[in-house]
Amino acid sequence: MIREITAETEKRQRAAQRVAFALLAMSTLSAFLALGAILYTMFANGAEAISWQFLTEFPRKLMTEGGIYPALVGSFYLTAGALFLALPFAIASAIWLSEYSRGGLWVRVIRVGVNSLAGVPSIVFGLLGLAFFVKVLGFGVSVVSGALTLALLILPILIRAGEEALQAVPMSFREGALALGATQWHAVRTVVLPSAIPGILTGAILGISRAIGETAPIMFTAAAFYMSRLPETLSDKVMALPYHIFVMATESPNYWKTRDLQFGAALALLGMVLLMNLGAVVWRARVRRRKQW
Repeated sequence: MIREITAETEKRQRAAQRVAFALLAMSTLSAFLALGAILYTMFANGAEAISWQFLTEFPRKLMTEGGIYPALVGSFYLTAGALFLALPFAIASAIWLSEYSRGGLWVRVIRVGVNSLAGVPSIVFGLLGLAFFVKVLGFGVSVVSGALTLALLILPILIRAGEEALQAVPMSFREGALALGATQWHAVRTVVLPSAIPGILTGAILGISRAIGETAPIMFTAAAFYMSRLPETLSDKVMALPYHIFVMATESPNYWKTRDLQFGAALALLGMVLLMNLGAVVWRARVRRRKQW
């Protein structure tokens, strides 16, 4: 009797396991199908627009002709500036939370705040950047205002990724450094932090992907409808691909004439995201190989 019950239980467990595996496989397949549909739509509608001239020329004739060169450069300026501004603060915050904080209510409140900040809609960051960076600090609609706003947007992502990367470093690394007479800061700087760099770079990849595709934060703080030149200083306005696509699709009086340019710009934005992420991935892989040596 007991054997029959055990066999029946095992049969039910196997059936439940097969159902769970099937659901997981279907979920994974659905994600790949959605990604494939997006890529197919982008390539089918935008591939014809991609050319060397499209990537290196300025827009012409109310943006119904020409290229997206200033928008490409502007997106790179804003994303690189945001990462440059946010990463040092994120690493410092992650080090304090992981290595120096002693827990307690205050630290829990900070972590809840960081997690909540990561879920704030991007339009709120745009309004914050408009009120504080553009108006209060007087930076105006400029590259620096847009980069600072995007830096705030990606800061919680980088902090959480950095903290998790530091906590993943084995405690024996810290204990070994301290046993050799190193101070806590020396151990963090020379042992813990270098070991956590791959994980921190993973957070940087996520931050790049988030920042480069945002429209709302730069709409109020940095983006220009059209510019006949590249920005020369950090106080200049700048064109950006997400806002450029938005303008062509919704604000242009000749939007129906630019459908191929809209998809071409979206495809270029996707390619730019992939290239910047690829650069970060290659850097992370080199760091990991160096650590193994």
